[in-house]
Amino acid sequence: MNTDATQATQSTPQSTQSPQSTRSPQSSPTTIDLAQCFIAVDDHDKALAFYRDALGLEVRNDVSFEGMRWVTVGSPTQPDVEIVLEPPLADPNAPAADRQAAAELLAKGMLRGVIFRTDDVDATFERIRAAGGEVLQEPMDQPYGVRDCAFRDPAGNMLRFNQPRKG
Repeated sequence: MNTDATQATQSTPQSTQSPQSTRSPQSSPTTIDLAQCFIAVDDHDKALAFYRDALGLEVRNDVSFEGMRWVTVGSPTQPDVEIVLEPPLADPNAPAADRQAAAELLAKGMLRGVIFRTDDVDATFERIRAAGGEVLQEPMDQPYGVRDCAFRDPAGNMLRFNQPRKG
């Protein structure tokens, strides 16, 4: 009998974890921060009018590539967090059926947006409503500790704006 093969089958398997994966969270010197999130839009010019003009976000980048466009916006108070406004299916090689399915989901408001935090949800609501934002929910206190409101962007994405309740 081949003793090398016998020893190999009887030996204990080696751990595949790297030394870093066994560190406790308290001893890890690394951090994980949100850098970008993506929102599908079907008309970048309408999206810009909403995100820049109604919400007050700054435009950080505007890139066209292979017939598609990506616009990056962000809050002036969060220079390291960006929202990328992208085509509903940002893949130049996607089949036409997939593009159509993504466009239909977007039109129904079925793709997720983002939740913004504000220090005054009522004033934020009034500013966005005055700018023509489509109201989904007026400001109200939620049982999970925030006061919030909701709008749809021009593409149909739901955006929520919340403010932590005091006391």
